[in-house]
Amino acid sequence: MPSVSVAAVQAGGVLYDAAAGVAKAERLLAEASGAQLIVFPEAFIGGYPKGQDFGARVGSRTPEGRKDFRRYYEGAIDVPGPATERLGEAARAAGAWVVIGAIEREGGTLYCTALFFAPDGRLAAKHRKLMPTAMERLIWGFGDGSTLPVLDAGFGRIGAVICWENYMPLLRAAMYRKGIQFYCAPTVDDRESWPGSMRHIALEGRCFVLSACQYSRPEGAPESSWIRGGSVIVSPLGRVLAGPCYDGECILRAEVDPGEIAEGKFDLDVAGHYARPDVFRLEVNEQP
Repeated sequence: MPSVSVAAVQAGGVLYDAAAGVAKAERLLAEASGAQLIVFPEAFIGGYPKGQDFGARVGSRTPEGRKDFRRYYEGAIDVPGPATERLGEAARAAGAWVVIGAIEREGGTLYCTALFFAPDGRLAAKHRKLMPTAMERLIWGFGDGSTLPVLDAGFGRIGAVICWENYMPLLRAAMYRKGIQFYCAPTVDDRESWPGSMRHIALEGRCFVLSACQYSRPEGAPESSWIRGGSVIVSPLGRVLAGPCYDGECILRAEVDPGEIAEGKFDLDVAGHYARPDVFRLEVNEQP
């Protein structure tokens, strides 16, 4: 079975400026060309406003906070729209499947979304984050079961689970049941525990895991708003193939053998011979 070249892009998004974020993604896709699957961090287009509170307290919101949200809304993108057309063209130029985090705008609501682009430039699918974490719920809406794609990329089946969605056991189980083989985990979680979680998921799902985290140290910003990276690529038996990286923006690469998935499932297939459907049942509502 031919090897597959994969890459995880560790870089910071451009807060409030979708056009600048798309331009940065175009440059990084050109640098990562040669890979068949390229994964970007969560909220790369539109940015992740770490440390901001948008002027919200229980029972009150400030005028300044509303203006902050307006800037965030104006820096988000429509899906599909001009930004996705540019990203699709960059994916086509790179000849790769691309998974990239974006802040999606629909009506008056923003969503934390992972976009999937095919090598021919098509916007093939999207996944909206089901469960924003803590203060994220103030600025992002909730996704639903209609955007849980696992796509046949030719070399394997790819899907995406965003940041702390990876701590939702039933969501992981749904991905395993869909036959995910290249498990993409866009994130901004830069804690030392994150690579361990990615190794656990690789072992549990017997899949390759590509986690791309932002790296961001805005000039003059407090340390509490920094994101320090920690991107990693892991094999189906939990072997770290690249990363974790905490040194700055970088592109992690690995050549992987899809046959290792079968080797791993020899003794553990949580959606197959290791499941107990007579005891456990999973129901997934995929209606919009």
